[in-house]
Amino acid sequence: MTGPIPLRAALWMALLLPSMAVLFSPGAPALAATPTADPPARMCARLGTDDTLRPVPASLAPAVNATFHMKMPPAMVARGTVYRCVDGKVKVCTTGANLPCGKADQSKTPGPGIVAWCRERPEVTFVPAAATGHDTIWEWRCRNGVPQVDKQVLHVDPRGFVAETWKELH
Repeated sequence: MTGPIPLRAALWMALLLPSMAVLFSPGAPALAATPTADPPARMCARLGTDDTLRPVPASLAPAVNATFHMKMPPAMVARGTVYRCVDGKVKVCTTGANLPCGKADQSKTPGPGIVAWCRERPEVTFVPAAATGHDTIWEWRCRNGVPQVDKQVLHVDPRGFVAETWKELH
């Protein structure tokens, strides 16, 4: 098939590709090496709290979709959603362009991307995630070419993950 991409396919690509890029980028959170035979609820009841990120089985797609109020196909949910155990409960995170599932970056020390951005744009009031990294909890700005934390925009849960991106699976 040649020619323009149908609108429906283009929309799915727009939704899927950023998630896949984040999931498989060098800074992406590590997933458990092998799937387990235990269903997530049973595993979490047994483990209590465990920060290991594990892929969600496709069989849980309806529950994940309900939790996040979305309608993704089961295979896409399985590719883009991870779970971890918190106090015996299953918490899930669906990865996206600005939806980090790994540990939050709480550092107020600017990384090389922010430093370079501010050097080239000395007075901008907002530094994009492409320069800050997608897992920072801070909004950054540049003053006289120097990066500065402007404000906190995300919260961190007791285990160090971005609270807004994780939900308990029901």
